[in-house]
Amino acid sequence: MRLIHTVSELRSALADARETAFVPTMGNLHSGHISLINLARRACPQHSGPIVSSIFVNPLQFGTGEDFNRYPRTLEADCAQLQAAGCDIVFAPDVNEMYPEAQIYSVQPPLADTLCGAFRPGHFQGVATVVLKLFNMVQPRYAAFGKKDYQQLFILKSMVRQFNLPIIMLEGETGRAEDGLALSSRNGYLSQSERAEAPRLYRLLRAAAQRIESGDGEFSSIEQAMADELTTHGWQVDYIAVRSQATLTPPKANETDLVILAAAHLGRTRLIDNIECRLIWQSRDVARWH
Repeated sequence: MRLIHTVSELRSALADARETAFVPTMGNLHSGHISLINLARRACPQHSGPIVSSIFVNPLQFGTGEDFNRYPRTLEADCAQLQAAGCDIVFAPDVNEMYPEAQIYSVQPPLADTLCGAFRPGHFQGVATVVLKLFNMVQPRYAAFGKKDYQQLFILKSMVRQFNLPIIMLEGETGRAEDGLALSSRNGYLSQSERAEAPRLYRLLRAAAQRIESGDGEFSSIEQAMADELTTHGWQVDYIAVRSQATLTPPKANETDLVILAAAHLGRTRLIDNIECRLIWQSRDVARWH
């Protein structure tokens, strides 16, 4: 496995590559990231192309007062995991390499001011901009992202379509601990007592999905019940939202493929999670939709 720090060296290494698969990360890797490496590997049958992973903590996607400075930088440990997983190239640029001049051009994605975007202004603009730059540097045929960051995945898939990028987007299921907590590099911020409390978020998402799958279309009631339960147990809720999988907007009366998204703070740690579900629409239920 090669560790590369500059764009020129990366392009030289990939000059003759075919069907490159790419997994962008911010490092501090866990098994969820490694599952994306495995997903990328399966997309390149018989090793038709290299697997590239980037490690870059992107300042453009962090807002004022967020954890850019304390976000864990664990390059050596990350490289060991990636090598064991069969990654071929790790691209780990510094900020000056990624942004040699002020980044005055940027991507303005749709839905960037809703859900997580409403609480993290500029976040998705920063994500989309750095990912487009990375795509231009790596020029992959495949790119793998996890469903835990559901809104991010939605925005990046839209960007690939809108810019006609010749990239096949691979979607990895959310990796979870045995108790259901979605794997995240920020889980390490949790205290012991917060870590014990954290799985409540996924338990409530599962309960909400069961209500919907049983035919309950009272989405406002479902969202409020989740928020109340979290608040009772010391969480600070940003949002609980039932949305259409196809548009990430409030579902229309005949939509069945839905996703419940949640973001809430537990102590100093902001956790996000989601669950996909399906409502079997029946005509008698139409008045219950909103």
